Amino acid sequence: MSIEAALAEIESRVGQVTTSDWLTIDQAQINAFASATHDHQWIHVDPQRALAESPFKTPIAHGFLTLSLVPCLRGLVDADKPLFPGVKNVINYGLNKVRFPAPVPVDARLRGHFTLSSVSRKRDALELVEVYSAEVEGQEKPACVAETIMRLYF
Repeated sequence: MSIEAALAEIESRVGQVTTSDWLTIDQAQINAFASATHDHQWIHVDPQRALAESPFKTPIAHGFLTLSLVPCLRGLVDADKPLFPGVKNVINYGLNKVRFPAPVPVDARLRGHFTLSSVSRKRDALELVEVYSAEVEGQEKPACVAETIMRLYF
């Protein structure tokens, strides 16, 4: 698929929402993220202290863990299932806005909703802007809302 044809195809999808499958966020994943980022704050990694002192009465996932799940939840990590036909590479280009309105309690189920906001041509790539909203099962507020930017190379 040519980049021009891809642009026309993707432009027709502006406003569409893609929803991921559910993903359970368990303590092992929270602990692994804490180790990777050197953020061992007790509210994330100490279940006994969280029960006693946290307003949530349980450990909660790091906000940045919730944000870091964008590629997984968006389906960008499976080379056998490209985001769009003909895409050879997807680069996370950045973020415009990020908020963490609600916590993700340990063992909660999370899924992502991705709304395509815009697409434009950037030299040899297409730049997509999507709004990511991380839904926590049973919670009214999302855990994360972010405007993500990715570039698609054909």
